[in-house]
Amino acid sequence: MSKLVTIFGGSGFVGRYVARRMAKQGWRVRVAVRNPNEAMFVKPYGVVGQVEPVLCNIRDDASVEAALQGASAAVNCVGILMPKGKNTFDAVQEQAPGRIGRLAAKNGVGKVVHVSAIGADVNSESTYSRTKALGEEALLAAFPSAVILRPSVIFGNEDQFFNRFAQMAQLSPILPLVGAETRFQPIYVDDVAQAVEQAVLTDVEAGVYELGGPDVMTFRQLMRLMLGVIRRRRLLANIPFGVAGIMASVSELAAKMTLGLVPPVITRDQVADLKSDNVVSDDARGLNAFGIEATDIESVLPDYLWRFRPSGQYAAIKESAKNLREI
Repeated sequence: MSKLVTIFGGSGFVGRYVARRMAKQGWRVRVAVRNPNEAMFVKPYGVVGQVEPVLCNIRDDASVEAALQGASAAVNCVGILMPKGKNTFDAVQEQAPGRIGRLAAKNGVGKVVHVSAIGADVNSESTYSRTKALGEEALLAAFPSAVILRPSVIFGNEDQFFNRFAQMAQLSPILPLVGAETRFQPIYVDDVAQAVEQAVLTDVEAGVYELGGPDVMTFRQLMRLMLGVIRRRRLLANIPFGVAGIMASVSELAAKMTLGLVPPVITRDQVADLKSDNVVSDDARGLNAFGIEATDIESVLPDYLWRFRPSGQYAAIKESAKNLREI
């Protein structure tokens, strides 16, 4: 019988790419998620019965242990950008990795791979980054041979970064940027998934790896690149961190007063996180440790941002038609 991998958050942005890759490797894939009915799209990644969504609450020991039964490997792709209800940063990003590691060790799981984030730091001003680091520590304490991957901002068809700002550019002549000079090293989602795949399939050394693409760019430069791809001109307005903090406080208050019906545009925690560069450290192990060549950002963005162009799918045809001359 083929080996089984349990992927926590296997229907999410990164998780679905990991699930697809592991299915192609012939593994049985258990996609552990909060809402299995919303994850049925992963089933065609393999043959009938190879990829199965199952209900799992990563805040609960019994639920996590059930999801790990019979697994040879476990991958944790669960993370949140802002807390909601019981899914707090502490519960999801600090406690859950330790729980997965502890129960994986108890149930004889051979390998554990955890997707964290660049910037994870126990001393960070950002709760997001601080809990990411505490979660890594809890995982390694429970499962010392775990492999931890820290990607920079991840881009790809379903991302919440370029898609979000491209959508804003459709509606507004101005794009407000908090931390316009903060540097990022965007990495393609399938490169991250391939690193997870290699961490599961090969004997890579345990510990932390930082993943970034071939280019380091400021927030402002990334937005200029995005605007060029979608053929739009917009004013890029840098918002000072002090002003952004006030805006975030007001936005969070509005969300609280509407009981979450109006989600915050930005949070104070995100403002704090944007104060630090999000790039691979000079001495960090990275994609090269897995034999992976990073995908260039400019080769991917047009594949999914074309829909935000003024003419959408017909933009290329119209641009080509301009070059035609009457005979």
